[in-house]
Amino acid sequence: MTITTSTSADGSVEISLAETFDFNCVEDFRKAYESVAEESVKAFVIDFRSTHYMDSSALGMLINMQKYWEGRCSQYRIINANQQLKKIFAISRFDKKFTIE
Repeated sequence: MTITTSTSADGSVEISLAETFDFNCVEDFRKAYESVAEESVKAFVIDFRSTHYMDSSALGMLINMQKYWEGRCSQYRIINANQQLKKIFAISRFDKKFTIE
């Protein structure tokens, strides 16, 4: 259940998720976005490359991240999601709050 965080020179913070993104990841995911230095954040990029499963709590975690950074970061991108996850994002209307690539 490894979640990794990296920051690029342009201020993008990439959070790479594990194979499963569910309730068991709440603390690790929260620590990943809260541990970032505020002055360095221009955008958050959530990488679903390795993720094959997520539950409804994952959607809540993404919203909580956005609320935590409200007013300090305005760009949130979801990348490398498989078709099944993209369908969940579309049904949940996450395409209105996140850029899904």
